[in-house]
Amino acid sequence: MSTVLEVNNIQVVYQHTVQALRGLSLSIPKGSIVTMLGANGSGKTTTLKAISGLLHLENGDITSGNIQFFGKDTRGTPPHKLVRKGLFHVMEGRRVFEELSVESNLIAATYADKEYKKNERLEEVYSYFPRLEERRRQSAGYLSGGEQQMLAIGRALIAKPKVMLLDEPSLGLAPILVNEIFEAIKRINAENGVSILLVEQNAALAFSVANYGYIIEHGRVALDGTIDKLSQNTDVQEFYLGIEKHGKSRSFKDVKHYRRRKRWLS
Repeated sequence: MSTVLEVNNIQVVYQHTVQALRGLSLSIPKGSIVTMLGANGSGKTTTLKAISGLLHLENGDITSGNIQFFGKDTRGTPPHKLVRKGLFHVMEGRRVFEELSVESNLIAATYADKEYKKNERLEEVYSYFPRLEERRRQSAGYLSGGEQQMLAIGRALIAKPKVMLLDEPSLGLAPILVNEIFEAIKRINAENGVSILLVEQNAALAFSVANYGYIIEHGRVALDGTIDKLSQNTDVQEFYLGIEKHGKSRSFKDVKHYRRRKRWLS
């Protein structure tokens, strides 16, 4: 299987002093869904911003290593040009244009796309998210959090991505809407062949759609493998899936933080 995106041993520093990533590497095979798991502050969002070229907006720099998109180094490529090449970052927090209607938000994603076909693209988005069609004339600021997340993913679809970066798509959403969104993510991957790099706090949810996973700790990869392999790892079961030995469920309050036991790093 060919690789569409490769992150090779990158180090990232903010404000010239704070090191966020320490030699992190990962790869995204064509047509796959790959997930990144890790505690808050472990470097997951920084990895996505490094890939999409948004680091400089927060005074961040890649100090070593490289990122290749379809075999070409992305260093120095502005974010909007990466979007045109097929790399779209759906950021945490939705970030829709609240004053614009749902449909205007979608049309805004077509900026500088000479091949844009309005009806065809909108119909595709609405086929994945019928709620958006029902609310297409409504201001985005009046949508629920789940509907705004649908809109954010819909804007990515308008741009015809080859690779989509999703940062915490389930954050703060009602379970019924989370299920709708993740069903759509699976369909987008299966029907359009879009490769997806997914950052998600809900490990069970991420594992339900992903093919491969990386566990990030202190800005580097602590463990990686197929979802089947990770699901069998006792530390992953305990710290991410809430399962004790013998398959018993465990309360989150009773689980010590995984940084206290690093057997997977030995």
